[in-house]
Amino acid sequence: MNSKTSIIILTYNNLDKTKDCIESIRKYTDKDSYEIIVVDNNSTDDTKLFLEEQDDIKVIFNESNVGFPMGCNVGIANAEETYDILLLNNDTIVTKNWLSNLKKCLYSDEKIGAVGAVSNNGANLQGVDFTYNDFDEMQNLASKNNISDVKKWEEKVCLIGYCLLIKREVMDQLNGLDEGYTPGYIEDNDLSLNIIKLGYRLMLCHDSFIHHYLGSSFRKDEDKFNKIILKNRDYFEKKWNFNVFAFDITKNNSIFLADSPNDVLDYNCGIGTSLLRIKYLFPNAKIIGLEKDVFKREIAEHFGTIVKDLDELNQKFDTIFIGNALETEEKPLYFIHKLKKYLKEDGVIIGEISNIASLKNIMLLLDNEWYYHNFTKQNHFTKKDLQTMFNNEGYKEEVIYPFKENLEDKNEISKKNKDAINYYYYFKFIKK
Repeated sequence: MNSKTSIIILTYNNLDKTKDCIESIRKYTDKDSYEIIVVDNNSTDDTKLFLEEQDDIKVIFNESNVGFPMGCNVGIANAEETYDILLLNNDTIVTKNWLSNLKKCLYSDEKIGAVGAVSNNGANLQGVDFTYNDFDEMQNLASKNNISDVKKWEEKVCLIGYCLLIKREVMDQLNGLDEGYTPGYIEDNDLSLNIIKLGYRLMLCHDSFIHHYLGSSFRKDEDKFNKIILKNRDYFEKKWNFNVFAFDITKNNSIFLADSPNDVLDYNCGIGTSLLRIKYLFPNAKIIGLEKDVFKREIAEHFGTIVKDLDELNQKFDTIFIGNALETEEKPLYFIHKLKKYLKEDGVIIGEISNIASLKNIMLLLDNEWYYHNFTKQNHFTKKDLQTMFNNEGYKEEVIYPFKENLEDKNEISKKNKDAINYYYYFKFIKK
């Protein structure tokens, strides 16, 4: 194991958060296990003065704000050449055992290339199920959480860059972060895929928690932030031949309906996000993914057996996860019929639909803001449609679980039609 780590932190103002971050590193990390490199993007507050006074920090002062990817690359270039690289946001606070637990996972397998920590923010399913009122309470909860446990290591397609530890041998094969994403956002998605393409695995360590404020200087300017996001989404899609929303298609809303499956088909597995989530939740299940898109399939094949069409399958499954496939299949009724061939007796189909009859959609339509017009091949269903389709094909309804929206100001309408307050339905039907 490489015991040394270069912790690279970018700063641009927000001095108080930077101080808290650095002090937490000093307090909760073995002092002989790391170096801190701070790259300052030309702060205009007292950050520079503070950094100049720190004897245990390697500081690089940029003459302008070069953004996150380029700033990280500057830090990587100044790191000790044998040290692992840890990208850490300055709006974080680390906790007991945070780094040692990350390192244990990173070096538990030669094919693990990078690992990440969980936080109080749930983006990319990297959140935790506990909350706290102050930092003393947070540190207490973190110390109970941060007990190294291999069962808490989850393979991911992407790790968010607020705390990302990359093995030195992997970093040496990369060309740093892609500066085409300057000033920032989506560069961590891109970096994750590049690591996977090298043949390495990404692991999320649920046994390493840090606090993350989730803030940045340009996020505060909504108009500027939106322009950056749109630009970087376009850049990503042109580079990878699928859009960044592929990371979000996880079927996580409906996976919880499964009951210890053995043989699983992950239909429309995309780049493997849902497949890995199913694997983490049900480690004993045998999983096959199906993905028609060649570019997405190329990524998903790093994680298991992937087919491109149902006709390639010669086995039956006790559980088929279809996500929102009913909304996108050209012939949804035929699709339900065809799936029966691949289900064992008492096998289940688990999926989800948007409720076209929800008040939210109706109100959007009345406001000329109905988003479905953007999806030319989108199929629309109500709860009754769902029941009718499956019943006509001989399936038995196991559960239809509603996701309700907050409609307290529309009580009279919702009293007349309770189903109208349900924005999504997560469902499970049994083959009979």
